[in-house]
Amino acid sequence: MSTHSAFRRVVTLWVLALIPIARGGLPLAQPEPLPPSPEQVFQDLFVAVQDAAIYSDQKSFADAVPREDPADILAQYHALRPLSSDALKRFTDEHFLLPEAPMPAQSETGQASIVVHIDTLWHQLTRDTPTAPRYSSLLPLPEPYVVPGGRFREIYYWDSFFTMLGLDQGGRQDLIADMVRDFAYLIDSYGHVPNGTRTYYLSRSQPPFFFEMVGLLRPDSQRSAFAQYLPQLKREYAFWMEGSAGLRPGAAHRRVVALPDGSVLNRYWDDRDTPRDESYLEDTELARKSARPPAQTYRDIRAAAESGWDFSSRWFADARTHATIDTSEILPIDLNSLLFGLEESIGIGCQYRGDRRCARQFAHKAAARHAAIDRYLWDARMGAYLDYRWTQRARIQRLSAATLYPLFLGVASARQASAVARITERDLLKPAGIVTTPLTTGEQWDAPNGWAPIQWIAVAGMRRYGADELAQSIACRWTSNVIAVYRETGKLVEKYDVMTTGRSGGGGEYPLQDGFGWTNGVTRKLLAMYPGC
Repeated sequence: MSTHSAFRRVVTLWVLALIPIARGGLPLAQPEPLPPSPEQVFQDLFVAVQDAAIYSDQKSFADAVPREDPADILAQYHALRPLSSDALKRFTDEHFLLPEAPMPAQSETGQASIVVHIDTLWHQLTRDTPTAPRYSSLLPLPEPYVVPGGRFREIYYWDSFFTMLGLDQGGRQDLIADMVRDFAYLIDSYGHVPNGTRTYYLSRSQPPFFFEMVGLLRPDSQRSAFAQYLPQLKREYAFWMEGSAGLRPGAAHRRVVALPDGSVLNRYWDDRDTPRDESYLEDTELARKSARPPAQTYRDIRAAAESGWDFSSRWFADARTHATIDTSEILPIDLNSLLFGLEESIGIGCQYRGDRRCARQFAHKAAARHAAIDRYLWDARMGAYLDYRWTQRARIQRLSAATLYPLFLGVASARQASAVARITERDLLKPAGIVTTPLTTGEQWDAPNGWAPIQWIAVAGMRRYGADELAQSIACRWTSNVIAVYRETGKLVEKYDVMTTGRSGGGGEYPLQDGFGWTNGVTRKLLAMYPGC
């Protein structure tokens, strides 16, 4: 088969992934292999555009829609060879449709009730894409869904759970059910929930919150909801645990690591070791600064993107420098707590269905993970849950807000929860909420920033263990800050400076985004829980 014919076959498989989907049903065709990313399709053209920074946001070209068959565009590019930035931009403008600028998601004065503003935004942030433009990187979904906002034009995995909290409070259970069906469809189609619904996100997932979303469907009967979505819960679990059977102690495979005592815990991972399509230039520049092999640097950058904490000192070997990123060497407390919750949820669903063997199997898995978390990730001296660097067989002695996840998922004992509450109040609670880490590095998942999902994890975790006063303090500090920024700017944004009330957050690879799905969801829920704040 010629190179050109092989290329056309890849593109054909890609297009098959984007054909219409029956509402509420399975895809009409499941491609094999997975549809390629824009970098894989456009090869040297893609690299030239991103290296030249033709567009200020690297995600723009990754999201662009080709106006013609990609093979024909590539052939024209190779014939013309536009070398200057201006010529390259003229070429891409002619052959690609670039994303439209996002609509501002703000109140002109900021004087409208923040609750009314949030409930109004749901319509603005809702998308319906049962089909996707031909050759687009967008993955279609059968049901409507809510996007975060700004440059984030597609659905994102872990964002969506926190968005759903606000939808639930605002009476939009219809959208919650639609989004759960969308995530089930993604699992059925690809074997996992990708980071977001773009072809370039298919090589990784994000923190596995699907079981928590399913639990929102029927809060009074979560058992039946878990039973309904049991096939998808099991399949997602298989994705995270792939390669765990027979893994020898000290070895790792994809997202699993076998520890010296035979315990198995999980890490973040990405199946590709190349620059991210949506951040190509940033990744190649970072790799040049790193002393590590470029492929390993790219893998660890991508693994950090799977964590959702992109980026943070949590993933840096020296706690300061992005170029020392080593995410795949770390067993994170948040991920392993979530997988404990997934194991418990599958067991509950199996029990509801009368499958006692399955229920016992997953109860055993959850108990084994609980024991491993206590052995490897709990630090009694510090009184906190810490990440573990499995390559060095040592806990990483740096506190982060991830220490709150075992409380959120019910992993902690009463004694452990009390210790976490104390260190949280002392080192993580700031005037405007919970800080992500105490370190200031310029990364967006470090001080001075706080994020909506972390506030919810903290509040829900503290309430679960009876630390009600601390939960209320966290909630009120956060909502007061969000309201203060809203009154000044008319916006809800993706992150906030929690060191001083009344400031938006900063840092990261891109400008501050407004919209904003998970801020809207968590704030809407907390304002209802604590109306006196």
